[in-house]
Amino acid sequence: MNIWKAVGTIGGLTMVSRVAGFGREMLMSRIMGASAAADAFLVAFRLPNTFRRLFGEGAFSAGFVPLFSQRYHGEGGAEEAKKFSEEVLAVFLPTLVLFTLVFEVIMGPVVAAISGYGGEKLALATFLTRVTFPYLLLISLVSLFSGILNSLTRFTAAAFAPALLNLAMLGAMLLVPDGGAVTATALAIGVTVGGVIQLALLIAAARRAGISLRLRRPQMTPGVRQFVRVVIPATLGAGVYQISAFIDTFFLARIGTGAMSWFNYADRLNQLPLGVIGAALGTAILPQVSRHVGAGDNDKAARVQGEATELAMLLCLPAALALCVAAEPLIGALFQGGEFRPDDVRITALVLSIIVLGLPAYVLVKVLTPGFYSRQDTATPVKTAAFVLLANVVLNFVLIPPFGIAGLAAAIAIASWLNCVILYVILHRRGHFRIQGWLAGRVARQLVAAAAMVGALIAVRMVLGDWFTGGVAKRMIGVIAIVGAGMAVYFPLVWVIGGLDKDAFKALLRRKRPVEDAG
Repeated sequence: MNIWKAVGTIGGLTMVSRVAGFGREMLMSRIMGASAAADAFLVAFRLPNTFRRLFGEGAFSAGFVPLFSQRYHGEGGAEEAKKFSEEVLAVFLPTLVLFTLVFEVIMGPVVAAISGYGGEKLALATFLTRVTFPYLLLISLVSLFSGILNSLTRFTAAAFAPALLNLAMLGAMLLVPDGGAVTATALAIGVTVGGVIQLALLIAAARRAGISLRLRRPQMTPGVRQFVRVVIPATLGAGVYQISAFIDTFFLARIGTGAMSWFNYADRLNQLPLGVIGAALGTAILPQVSRHVGAGDNDKAARVQGEATELAMLLCLPAALALCVAAEPLIGALFQGGEFRPDDVRITALVLSIIVLGLPAYVLVKVLTPGFYSRQDTATPVKTAAFVLLANVVLNFVLIPPFGIAGLAAAIAIASWLNCVILYVILHRRGHFRIQGWLAGRVARQLVAAAAMVGALIAVRMVLGDWFTGGVAKRMIGVIAIVGAGMAVYFPLVWVIGGLDKDAFKALLRRKRPVEDAG
């Protein structure tokens, strides 16, 4: 499958989810503000969400997709791949149930240790986390079915599923717009309901693809042992960002009331390109790289990573620089109002302008890690993860005392680049992936176009002035103007000066949607 086509399918549907997520955050900022109840909910949402990214998405995809692909494209075909999936499910499901039950029992001390909260705020955060935590079990099962569908190059359902969570949470706030603990409780219920709906969608999509799994008795079969050997180290290797999220929560909760909320709203804008570009690239190229490596064609595997790097930088460079330059106008236009004050806008914008500087690096990590996972090498990312995690902790202790929440944002950005550089150097030394001349030339041209775009954004910001803090209509016009100006300068210029593969782009426009990508 064409890498541009795959990324377009996944990224487009992920964009639907991100737009729904923006609607959710815009409504939440006005109803909840940067309050103690908002902080408590965000802790409750972050705990299962972090475990979900660590176990469900990162480790599971890294271990499951290559092994499923090998069986599906091997002698056993679909039947052998289905048997492997059922064996993994038989062990995976009871493990998740046990893990969830244990955490429900010990939730109070866990939330207290992570948040540092006390009194009523701790009680509320603990209650909300108990309500949201079953989402981990549900969404981890979603990851299993997503892995199956992605291996079959059926990306649609898995890419759309996150939108259902955002819609469920939006519905909860529309039904209970009171604010405070009442709305926070409704949001927590919405999280778990969203997980149920997502799982139902993925099970139905897998059945349409001809994969209907039955529950087996748990057994450590050779296939499960192979899966576990890959997944255990991949839990750390693929989860450096998620493990860091626990550390970030620990520090954010101790910076003071509002810090969790400021970071959340800044990260919402940061997550837009991360989700649309990073997740799409990582999902699209892992099966392709695994297939080429399995066939012994390392040159083609490296070419896929090179094309993904080009596409990543084509989209990430303008996104990162635009969010950095236009942080305050965008935050003000999207979130200011109701309980979210101008001071909240200023602090949130500062966090955003710093954290997005690590955006290209984080997306590149999604491109580089398949070079290890496709070769069933999860030990190397583990070592890298451990080093970067330690560096992130040290940076937090060094930067937070003098700079507060801005220091935490800087630590995240620096750690992202450190992780990216280390992974690339290792792949380069092993001869698995190197930046070729054609790739370096295109990225250099992308930087030139991005610099011109920055100039245009600064000009628009100066001309429009207070439009970004005026009425709703003026704010929306301001956002459209600044986004439109950036795109109008960057993309035509990058086309003219040769910052992308024109032939691949033209082929994407001409090509009809493949039948096997439906569903």
